[in-house]
Amino acid sequence: MGTGRRKTSVARVRIKEGDGKMVINDRTLDEYFTVERDRKAIKAVLEATGMDGKVDVWARVSGGGTTGQTGAMILGIARAIQAKDPAQHHTLSEHGFLTRDGRMVERKKYGLKKARKSFQFSKR
Repeated sequence: MGTGRRKTSVARVRIKEGDGKMVINDRTLDEYFTVERDRKAIKAVLEATGMDGKVDVWARVSGGGTTGQTGAMILGIARAIQAKDPAQHHTLSEHGFLTRDGRMVERKKYGLKKARKSFQFSKR
C-alpha cells in the first residue's frame, strides 16, 4: 500500500502479484487517463523497477485535476513498490519517483487581481 499526493490530489494505491492490470476508480488506466503522457509517466515507475506486467495496481484517486492525479499516482505506486520490496529504494529514488512535489497554488492576495497580477498602474 502507498499514498501519493500532488497539489490537491490524493492517490491511495495497492499493488499485488498479478498480470499487470491497472484499475483506477473502477476504470482501466486507458479509460481514466486519456492523455498518453500521463499513462506513460505512470507506467514508467513500473518499467524502471522491472515490475511491468508482474503486479496488479488498484488505486483510488480524488481531488485536483489530471496532472495532479498523475503525480499522486506516481508517488503512490513508488511508495507501494518500496513497501513491497525495500531493495527497489535506490532505483526509485534515483529516478525521482519517491520525491513529493510540494508546489501548491499560491493564494490570491487582497487588492490584486490574482496571486501576483495587479491592476494597471496609471501615473496620471
